[in-house]
Amino acid sequence: MSVSPSGFEGVALEEEDLNGRLMSEDIRIHSWPCSYYLDTRKQWVSGRLLLTPVAIKFTADKTGELLVNFHLSSVSEIKKESSNLIFSSLTILEKNTKHWFSSLQPNRNVVFNILEHFWREQLLSSQGAGAEAATLQSTKGKELTGLLTGSQKQLEDTAKVLHYQGEQFDNIMRGLNKIEGDMDVADRLLTELESPSWWPFSSKLWKAPLETKPKETATVSDSKNQEGIIIRIPVIITHRTDSNVKPGKLTLFASGLEISDCNSQIIHRFESKDVDDIRVHTPYEISVRQRFIGKPDTSYRLLSAKMPEAIPILEMQFSKKIQFLEDALGFVGARKSPQVDLGTSIWQAATGLLGGVVQPSSPVGGREGMDNDQVQLQKQEKISQEEAKELKQILKKLKGLALETEAELERQDEALNSITTSVDRATLNIDKQNRRIKKLT
Repeated sequence: MSVSPSGFEGVALEEEDLNGRLMSEDIRIHSWPCSYYLDTRKQWVSGRLLLTPVAIKFTADKTGELLVNFHLSSVSEIKKESSNLIFSSLTILEKNTKHWFSSLQPNRNVVFNILEHFWREQLLSSQGAGAEAATLQSTKGKELTGLLTGSQKQLEDTAKVLHYQGEQFDNIMRGLNKIEGDMDVADRLLTELESPSWWPFSSKLWKAPLETKPKETATVSDSKNQEGIIIRIPVIITHRTDSNVKPGKLTLFASGLEISDCNSQIIHRFESKDVDDIRVHTPYEISVRQRFIGKPDTSYRLLSAKMPEAIPILEMQFSKKIQFLEDALGFVGARKSPQVDLGTSIWQAATGLLGGVVQPSSPVGGREGMDNDQVQLQKQEKISQEEAKELKQILKKLKGLALETEAELERQDEALNSITTSVDRATLNIDKQNRRIKKLT
């Protein structure tokens, strides 16, 4: 029995169509009021400079005419310039044409930092695409390997977050064990206070807690461990005002997120418990906020060409704190809605393609039919034995990760039951000791 990879072709086309729809929607990343020097009329025209994920545009205010529209990949230089007649101007060299922009709001530096960030990221992605196109044309096996590798990375990121959650449960259990130890000490002290003065064992009771304290501190000191980085992306950081913009980095850990400058100096670190809300303004821009009572909130606005890679991780980590605003809802719907069908199709295609490589023939059917199928398969099949082995290895890793995740979830479920029982027991003990203390006072 032979299997044609047409099933995977449908999956690849579906994914390309999805990406095409997302890119063709022309998501507005940012826009700024400014003036553009129209060389044909030798005059300045007021309007808005618009940045999309792939292009730069300028629209005149009075006529609404689109005067500038070019792809980011065609830009060869972005500079801050000035002359005797033009002050605080920004120039963009597109092929052999130099475009002049002035009167930029809120200021020239803000616009320059954002444009340069997306231009550089576009160049890097274009170089990567060019290098990939220069190699041999990717086969269906390589495309499928890429999809499965992406799924493996997503599962690994989920496992990291789950592992950190398990460590938090372990820390909670250690804290509850310490509380139970302290309650035993309190019980002994209260017993001595309640006993009459002639009770002969008082000295032993006072010595008991002193011997246990070093063990408690040693246990707590072991709880700290080093955590790994889930993802790190370059960002444009806005703090407090729109005019205070600078390039930096966003690093996501299992325990929270960290914002640093270009020199890797930490600007602010948010632990998971400190984050009150995360707002997704567009697929490329988010804001993170920590609320305070009696003083200003700590809030940072982050803009990045790589933000679509970080948003799914943030959504997983802060599912109850993340909020998608109107401009980002279309991106979420396009990313989530076809995901189930797409994932199912990928796995079906993977199964069929692997079956077609490993078992290209079946004892059922006539010899002539099998020969025709094999000839057709040799023409259409683009998966080599090496690629099939690589796919098998990835599938084995995915299976192993899934089994480990399931085992960790079961362990955490048992830990939650133990925590619930320990909390109930500690509550009863605290209430009991409080009643005893009230009788003594």
